Amino acid sequence: MPLRLSARAATLASAEVPYLAIALRKGATLDAALATLDQAVGGALGRVLTSREFRGARDEVMHLLGPAGGPAHLLLVGLGPPTEPGGAIRRAAALAARQARKLGASRIGWYDGDADASGAERAAVGLMMGAWEYADLKTAPPEDERRATLEEGVIYAADVALAERGVAAGAAIGQGTNLARRLAMMPPNLCTPEFLAATARDIGTRHGMAVTVLGREELEREQMGSFLSVAQGTPQDPKLIALEYRGGATGGKPIVLVGKGLCFDTGGISIKPAQGMELMKFDMCGGAGVLGAMESIAQLDLRINVIGLVGATTNMPSGTAVKPGDVVRSQLGKFIEVVNTDAEGRLVLADVLSYARRYEPDAVIDAATLTGACVIALGHTATGVFGTDAALVQEVLDAGTRSSEPGWQLPLWEDYKELITSDVADLKNTGGRAAGAITAAMFLKEFAESFPWVHLDIAGTAYSETDLTYLPKGPTGVPVGMFVEFVRQRAARSSGSS
Repeated sequence: MPLRLSARAATLASAEVPYLAIALRKGATLDAALATLDQAVGGALGRVLTSREFRGARDEVMHLLGPAGGPAHLLLVGLGPPTEPGGAIRRAAALAARQARKLGASRIGWYDGDADASGAERAAVGLMMGAWEYADLKTAPPEDERRATLEEGVIYAADVALAERGVAAGAAIGQGTNLARRLAMMPPNLCTPEFLAATARDIGTRHGMAVTVLGREELEREQMGSFLSVAQGTPQDPKLIALEYRGGATGGKPIVLVGKGLCFDTGGISIKPAQGMELMKFDMCGGAGVLGAMESIAQLDLRINVIGLVGATTNMPSGTAVKPGDVVRSQLGKFIEVVNTDAEGRLVLADVLSYARRYEPDAVIDAATLTGACVIALGHTATGVFGTDAALVQEVLDAGTRSSEPGWQLPLWEDYKELITSDVADLKNTGGRAAGAITAAMFLKEFAESFPWVHLDIAGTAYSETDLTYLPKGPTGVPVGMFVEFVRQRAARSSGSS
């Protein structure tokens, strides 16, 4: 069950929660609400700040006992310096909820000052992310060892009406983000292409979206030879999934969100090393991000048309699998030499991008865990951003900043195209190690020339192989926030609001 969220007046000394998280920056002083709480706890808050026992550094936490008749425990959480207020609030709220969940609290309160709607939204997203865990396949401990489940979060603010708007938006974004995380965390024998299609149908049923699912036979009729070449080594039916959210004007050009949905990637005949291959269940994070974003967009009731497309399959070695040296024909008619079967995501996306043309899109953004080269270039902090339209690229970068899912633009200069020129076909599916993230994007560009387009390489940001302190190792929910923020800003612009 998702965390239930609400906003209430900032009467902290009498807050009816077992844990009250208080977010403080470096050099923070006590505002009026915190000064009243400080009196109720005998000046303990003021003392730990004056003595610098608590300094407000990022990810710093301190536990204090709460006042009689109020929260049983106070959890001080550091925001760090005031350089990234939005991201710091979301991160600290996630850390606080994660701490409360570990300690067995059923409810958590949050206070970070006089939060406006934007601040309350970020706190709500963070609380939902921190409260989430994937325990579906874990045996429950004995009853006498079980802890309570974190079920409710309360955001305290001076202006409750303003905070409520932010809480409602944050809950919608948090639910979409956690949906994407759950899909990514599921083992690949459960989260199959058919399961992704079933998830899309569920979203469509609940929110009144039209859903189209194409299987192998339909993809053959569509002449999607590039997509099908990846799927030819697996008995599982590949799926091209389309969700249509029609919240805007009838006939209005939609935004199309495209996601790579490789439910497992062995590398195919160009098989990956055994060590770490289990992480390749995360190769569908782009597709999961599309489904999560469509869930959030519908809950936000945005006045805009959005299409979500997911290309889902598995990449397996077998007697029927595509081989290095094979040439396949894409739906667009371009011939592709497959020189490395582990460069499969771009083969799937090539035909999904071609399929997007039928919607006459206003803009197309695709997201994929596409290249290890992007991880080498940008690490695990920034998503690689590529595009053919400078204004659209900047919109996406701005959406990443606002959603605390930052991106960094990399070039798509024509000189790089030489690296994917084939001797026997129109192009080859990899240009080798040099500029690997760029040549992958250059490949996709060949199938996205009829509309404004941006490609997000989320290989380094969609999941983490280590504990991030505020989130456990595993999926992060990227790129749900960036997708939603981009669409929301476009909806606001089209309606004339800010």
